[in-house]
Formats: sequence, structure tokens, C-alpha cells
Amino acid sequence: MKNQILELYAFEQLSGGDTCVHKLHPTMKLLTTAVFIITVVSFDRYAFGRLVPYIFYPTLMMALSETPYSMLLKRFLIALPFCLFVGISNVIFDGASAFELYGITVSYGAVSCFTILFRVYLCVMAILILVSVTPMPDITNSMRHVRIPFIFIVIFEMIYRYIGVLFEEAYSMYIAYSLRSANAKGIEIKDMGNFVGSLLIRSVDRADRIYNAMKCRGYALSGLPRDGRKFESKDLIFCAVTCLFCIAFRVFNVSILFNGIFGGLV
Repeated sequence: MKNQILELYAFEQLSGGDTCVHKLHPTMKLLTTAVFIITVVSFDRYAFGRLVPYIFYPTLMMALSETPYSMLLKRFLIALPFCLFVGISNVIFDGASAFELYGITVSYGAVSCFTILFRVYLCVMAILILVSVTPMPDITNSMRHVRIPFIFIVIFEMIYRYIGVLFEEAYSMYIAYSLRSANAKGIEIKDMGNFVGSLLIRSVDRADRIYNAMKCRGYALSGLPRDGRKFESKDLIFCAVTCLFCIAFRVFNVSILFNGIFGGLV
């Protein structure tokens, strides 16, 4: 559990890098990620081949920002079971034949399953890359500058900050429980209710103290923060070029180039 707490904020340590991607303006990175995700999710469930060109964005961004792929992949695996369940249901209920690959009949359900998995992979990796190359305060400040409703920003900030508080309190309580119940393997069912109730009370009380400390340091629920950083030409070029490629891949069917690789899937 202690390792999970450390891994929770591992991306915050990566965001302090000094690469060309880290130096880009946070608002441009936020807008680029939004355009990328919108264009990816706009395809239908059978457009696996047309999604293939979008792999350029996470691949290039990880290479330029020197972000370890293993860390991002580990986070993606957390979301994998949810999308895998949806994809497998398509395989079961959509058994119509789509094409044959090396003598094996591939159904439309299998195509939609791979499309869902690949789409989720692209979107999750894009978000993880954004978090790993941009400090969290810069992301939330950029969200305020693009006029995202404050309630969503506040919920996002509170969840991100207080989830660590919840883990820390759970870890402390688990150590105390283990010392008092040396023969118990984990938390017994009869004690689970008291454990969860105490955890809620302790975490809420500590979160309240943290929130009061944040307000003493100038945190506010409304009003735009002052940001003296201005947009540079490299920021605008990065955003324009990336968005142009994303829109071009959406409008034009460039996946025909991969036709030979994917056996007519496109």
C-alpha cells in the first residue's frame, strides 16, 4: 500500500523534467490532448484501421519527453478490464463475418473489440502523457483559462489531492490493525465496517485541515490565477501541427497505407 501511495504521485515527479515537451505552454498541451481525444473517439466501432495512424502522437511524445513507457503501460492496465468487458460482449453478440485473415474468419464483433481496446489505449496514453509532462497546478490553471466550469476543476483537484490522504490514512490504520491482530491475515470481515467508518472520519477530518491550509496559502474556488507566461511561437506551432494531423487523419482515410499489414481490415 505504501508503494501504491508513492506510485500515485510518480507522474508529478516526471512533470518536473527539462525536455522540449515539458517546456511547452500547458494550455497548448491541454488543447492538443483534447483535440486528439475528440478525434479518436469520433470514429465508429469498426474503424480500427483508421485509428492506427494516431499512434504517432503517444509514440512521439514519449520519445521527446523521455517518459518511461513501462510506467504508462502499468497505468493503462488498470483501465483495461473495464474496456475488455465491453469488447468481449461485442464478440459474443456480433458474430457476423467481416473478413478472412490467413484463412481465419474474423467477425465484426472481434473488429469492434480491438477498436475499443485500441481507442481506450490511445486516449488513456494521451492523458497520462499530459500529466507526466505538465505539473498538476499548471493543468488546473489552464483549465480555468479555457473557461472549463469551476465545479469540474474543483472536483478534479480535490480527488487528485485527497486520494493520497485516503491512502495514507488507510495505510496507518492497517499498520495499527496488524499490530493489534498479529494472527490475522489482512482485515477480517467482522472488523471491516468499523475500519471503513473510522477511515472515512479520519480522512475527512484530515482533508478539512488540508483544505484550510490551502485557503490560507491563497487557494480560491473562483477567479483566474495570474500567469505571466506568454505563448511562444513553438507552442503555437506544436498545437497547430498536431491538431492538423489529427483532423487530417479524421477527414482523410490515410489508413489505406496499412492495408497490406492488416489484411484488408481497413
